[in-house]
Amino acid sequence: MLAIIKRAAELQGRSVSDFVVTAAQEMAQRTIEETNFIRLSLEDQQCVVDLLIDPPELNSAMQRAAKAHADLIQNT
Repeated sequence: MLAIIKRAAELQGRSVSDFVVTAAQEMAQRTIEETNFIRLSLEDQQCVVDLLIDPPELNSAMQRAAKAHADLIQNT
């Protein structure tokens, strides 16, 4: 494995340590970016769109929550 890393570093004209640090930074950035996205199947995407276009009626608990939120915002 070290030989592969050395070869890749040579191909980019970098030291092994610089190559490894850069690769680790790129992987860390990619990992952070991937956690900021929600990936949905096509079926789930369609379900979200359908709910946005035609949302269901609010049940009593949601109606109370919406009223409490509105009261809180008005009193701020």
